[in-house]
Amino acid sequence: MKHIVDLSWQQNMAFETEMDGHKVTIDASPESGGDDLGPRPKKFMLTALAGCTGIDVIMILKKMKVVPESFNVIVEADVTEEHPKKYYQLKVVYQFKGKDLPMDKLEKAVKLSEEKYCGVSAVYRKAMDMKTEIRIIE
Repeated sequence: MKHIVDLSWQQNMAFETEMDGHKVTIDASPESGGDDLGPRPKKFMLTALAGCTGIDVIMILKKMKVVPESFNVIVEADVTEEHPKKYYQLKVVYQFKGKDLPMDKLEKAVKLSEEKYCGVSAVYRKAMDMKTEIRIIE
């Protein structure tokens, strides 16, 4: 299987693609010469990770008959000061809300996603330090 993204230059620093039937625009900030027509490309890396692992965790928890009231995946990334400015450390926070959520099942779902199912996580773990935190809020 192969995934292909065809990103086309629109104007100035803006580029556009269609992914899974959805139009996506990326652009640079005005400080970098862009027009702010869309998010910055590097942050899509964080969104890809959050989305990949988040979908996994919910799928696994549903199979375990555990459904939280709400669930957020927060990705915090540290960026190098020198060029190329890249992420060198990530922290993935899995934030669950609900009553009587079994921590052992939450931990198992997160571990399965991070170590077995999430392809984005598998690539990023080879490239940078990654930490995990699970939070339950009520």
